[in-house]
Amino acid sequence: MLQCIFLLSDSGEIMLEKQLTGHRVDRSICAWFWEQSVSQGDSFKPVIASPTHYLFQVVRDGITFLACTQVEMPPLMGIEFLCRVADVLTDYLGELNEDLVKDNFVIVYELLDEMIDNGFPLTTEPNILREIIAPPNLVSKVLSVVTGNSSNVSDTIPGAIASHVPWRSTDPKYAKNEVNVELVEEMDAILNRDGHLVKCEIYGEIQVNSHLSGLPDLTLSFANPSILDDVRFHPCVRFRPWESHQILSFVPPDGQFKLMSYRVRKLKNTPVYVKPQFTSDAGTCRVSVLVGIRHDPGKPIDSIDVQFQLPSCVLSVDLTSNYGTVNILSNKMCSWTIGKMPKDKTPSMSGTLTLETGLQQLHIFPTFQVRFKIMGVVLSGLQVDKLDVKNLPNHPYKGFRALTRAGKFEVRS
Repeated sequence: MLQCIFLLSDSGEIMLEKQLTGHRVDRSICAWFWEQSVSQGDSFKPVIASPTHYLFQVVRDGITFLACTQVEMPPLMGIEFLCRVADVLTDYLGELNEDLVKDNFVIVYELLDEMIDNGFPLTTEPNILREIIAPPNLVSKVLSVVTGNSSNVSDTIPGAIASHVPWRSTDPKYAKNEVNVELVEEMDAILNRDGHLVKCEIYGEIQVNSHLSGLPDLTLSFANPSILDDVRFHPCVRFRPWESHQILSFVPPDGQFKLMSYRVRKLKNTPVYVKPQFTSDAGTCRVSVLVGIRHDPGKPIDSIDVQFQLPSCVLSVDLTSNYGTVNILSNKMCSWTIGKMPKDKTPSMSGTLTLETGLQQLHIFPTFQVRFKIMGVVLSGLQVDKLDVKNLPNHPYKGFRALTRAGKFEVRS
């Protein structure tokens, strides 16, 4: 049972406080938590035990979601609920930042009122919450100013709350039935200075956008489900068919939702390579960086961007590239924007770094952060076999899309 939720800014300021039970949690717990977070540096602990409370934390876009309790409870329940709160706020506000939370203070409070009751999670499905609380828009803000009524809560209770499928709206109807499935994958990789893979894995999500009338029953199967690891499902997925045959059987929510997430480990290839080289002598350092296709995915590689942090001992920089643009930001971050991988040349960046007085050679070498995007392909090799839709009078449109992008893609120099 959770007793209180705080939203903290990236400076530790309390943006929102929501007491959930009759037992009031003092705000001083936030000061104690922030001191612990600062002292721990980069190490992150989702669960912390203070002298008086157990604390659960989730960080999203610079905002810390902090929940407190004095009683024993499953820690994953507290963490999962905070993740749901962050997802719902992102869904309602479009994105998540300090200004948006403050501008929509009333809606955030109303959402927390519906999502948790006396410390226990209640309604966390975004589709149902949208029927209870209208998302913010310009018209509702003008009306609240004119009428003085700032509440966005509906007077009627959604029928789905009492349904055996509470994630789905009650008997939706569409002139055109359609369901779109999108596979979105992020590649996390670490390459050493010789270009050899130290680690490479995929984090993937299956996102579904469903506009189907009535109460449809869907079945999604894969040609190679054995490659999936650490799977996590939406509550609509029936676990038994997956456990026995690796088939996703579910009644979908109405609208867009994340059906499942997964990992694919120990991949042996990356789509791009980055080869940095540093040669220093007599107070200057010569830099050369090559970027090219390592394993052709069969689709164009787009939105390529290479970044690295210049060491503090570097006084001045002179870098140029034969393709794309090079920018040196105020925080000494070098950003090389390539865009779409060209077919007729290998993008390269070269130049010199001037070191501070008295330093002959560069001793601290940067780590390169790489970003890219590939439409129409999933690098994990996951293949959708078929999607069956039942309980519909006519055949719906079925759409499939795929996207792979770089997650934490690092090249050490």
